[in-house]
Amino acid sequence: MTNVFAFAESRLGNIRRASLEAVTAARQVADQTGGQVHAMLAGGPGIGAHAAKLAAHGADVVIVLEDVGFRHYNPEALVATIAARLGGGSTGYRAAFFSASAQGHDLVARTAARMGLPYASDVTEFTIGADSATAKHPGYTNKVLQNFTLKGALAIISLRAGAVLPKESPKTGTVEPISSAVDPASVRVKVTATEASGGAKLDLGEAPVIVSGGRGLKEAANFTLVEDLAAAFGNAAVGATRAVTDDGWRPHSDQIGQTGRLVSPDLYVACGISGAIQHLAGMRTAKTIVAINKDREAPIFKVADYGIVGDVLQVLPVLTEAVRKAKNG
Repeated sequence: MTNVFAFAESRLGNIRRASLEAVTAARQVADQTGGQVHAMLAGGPGIGAHAAKLAAHGADVVIVLEDVGFRHYNPEALVATIAARLGGGSTGYRAAFFSASAQGHDLVARTAARMGLPYASDVTEFTIGADSATAKHPGYTNKVLQNFTLKGALAIISLRAGAVLPKESPKTGTVEPISSAVDPASVRVKVTATEASGGAKLDLGEAPVIVSGGRGLKEAANFTLVEDLAAAFGNAAVGATRAVTDDGWRPHSDQIGQTGRLVSPDLYVACGISGAIQHLAGMRTAKTIVAINKDREAPIFKVADYGIVGDVLQVLPVLTEAVRKAKNG
């Protein structure tokens, strides 16, 4: 029997959607090996309250590292604790899953380096075998899929957002409180504050629906049409192209693309976006893509599941009203 580890990332005391994806991935592997899923939560006082949510998605054991020293991301103490958990005892972990978020990229690299093990980052597909693991990672702005083989007893993998859909698979979720492997106050790197941009705005990485705008909107004031459609969905975030953010129409935190955010929502609505390679690199893994553009030859239509050829300024109000009516039954 071989167990599987999943790190449940949190921010400001709340676990992220990516955490449920990591636990779901671990559950898939554990069901094949006959082992258990051990999910680790780390945060300030009260973080353990989220254990039930991890158990609902397949965690047999929820390891809770609850300390004021982890109220903010504490990379050195966290890596020491994770490495100690993965590296010895009778746990027998075959794989460890992390999120390929900004925090996840830092954490997985530090963990692999500390343990002297290879790892695969930003993975979209994986297979865990008895003696080796294979992983696929999109490269060259998603033009190719790179295949990696990880040899050894433990495969360390970070998952691209949306690579695994969260799936409920209720388990006991036994809570196991632990202490940090090192004093969290003694570390060299200290995060003193975490600020959420945009107030209550839904994060692009968490949103199941994203409505994005490009230069086809003609001016910044017309972004209200994009915001209206997002509000009509009720569970949507607003994104933008690099050209739009460079022009100051939207904050750079809204930028989606190779040099911006990589997203994989259930639904992506591209409004007045031509489909430059830089932008496609950040959103082409969305489950369903809807494109609105007056140029029927625009590259965005080559990746879209549904396309509307028309003036985005005329189409958006009609589409928004249709969504509102549908939401109201």
